[in-house]
Amino acid sequence: MFNTTITLSNGVVVPQLALGTWLIDNDKVADAVKSAIEIGYRHIDTAQAYMNEAGVGEGIRNSGVARDELFVTTKVAAEHKDYKSAMDGIDGSLKAMGLNHIDMMIIHSPQPWVKVNQSDDRYFEGNLEAWRALTDAYKAGKLRAIGVSNFQKEDIDNIWNNADEKPMVNQVLCHISNTPMELIKYCQNKGIVMEAYSPVAHGEALKNERIADMAKKYGVSVPQLCIRYDIQLGMIVLPKTANPEHMKSNADVEFVISDEDMEALKNVEHIKDYGEHGFFPVFGGKM
Repeated sequence: MFNTTITLSNGVVVPQLALGTWLIDNDKVADAVKSAIEIGYRHIDTAQAYMNEAGVGEGIRNSGVARDELFVTTKVAAEHKDYKSAMDGIDGSLKAMGLNHIDMMIIHSPQPWVKVNQSDDRYFEGNLEAWRALTDAYKAGKLRAIGVSNFQKEDIDNIWNNADEKPMVNQVLCHISNTPMELIKYCQNKGIVMEAYSPVAHGEALKNERIADMAKKYGVSVPQLCIRYDIQLGMIVLPKTANPEHMKSNADVEFVISDEDMEALKNVEHIKDYGEHGFFPVFGGKM
């Protein structure tokens, strides 16, 4: 089981490999969380928008592992662009999960989902208000760390230049064939830890011959290669699965990709088609 950790700018230690829970139904996610924890996962990622926080909380509480050994991340809904709705959302997440604190909470998107890929408005003021709510909850001890997701450079700068508390993480789409290296380096140079969701390109990487050939070279699966790639970029990685066998395989990533092969993987032709899930804004689609 891969159990390396990353330390955030405020000293909080985060397991680098997490279980992602996007698109896992609330009535199934508790079992998935319990299975992951039994296997050795200590970081679980969810969001208000996933509609499964209650199930994630149930899995955490019934895991048999002490709460302080587990790291739980959730996200303020992208639509919360004022202080009150963001704070209500934070309190709602705590209540839904039945936890007395959340380890990390992040703004899910700088724009409401219906505006992603459709508007130039970056909601700077709304994000500052949501950030103010996160900051107050952090100072009150409800949250151990705070950050953002899907934020571009201008969105990062808005928070960085106008708030005392700085973002500790930025969670973005990052996989072989779609690696935002400029953004990754920009954030990492500021001490912001980067997180990678959809590390296997929502399954599309499995269809890519260049990725498959590289995986074969290392004697690993395509998902293992993809997860290791993001790990070696210094990112927290969030592969999503409800299948315990896949959880085990995804955590078996102790091999090392050579520098030469990392460069080759950074230049794999961009995956443009995310199949049946391509309509999601995070994959370039529109709600």
